[in-house]
Amino acid sequence: MSAKRPPEQADVLKRMADALKQGAVMLNLQCPVCSSPLFRLRSGDIWCVKCQKRVVIVKEGQDVMTAASDLLLNALEETLLRKLNDLNARMREEEDLDRLVELCSLMARILDNLERVRRIAKMR
Repeated sequence: MSAKRPPEQADVLKRMADALKQGAVMLNLQCPVCSSPLFRLRSGDIWCVKCQKRVVIVKEGQDVMTAASDLLLNALEETLLRKLNDLNARMREEEDLDRLVELCSLMARILDNLERVRRIAKMR
């Protein structure tokens, strides 16, 4: 005879199974908030399926602020690259020369910022 699981627990188990099916790896670490097993996603991020939040593992001796700033720099780089991709698509379709000049100017500023973010990350 099997006991019925509460709907929330069943949902969490389904999300865990889905994560595994998508290539995530269950780690031998627990979420510091809910004690649920943590998963390493294919992207390399560590994820709590129950909390549905990213978890950052700070190594012993590593400064928490340094780890947080590294995450921020990575997120900034990803955002800037996505924006460049969006601008590239818009530029391909744009016929108005004035609008193209605006888009090129914006792209140049984004590229400058991307270079700065990468330079800062490299110095760490």
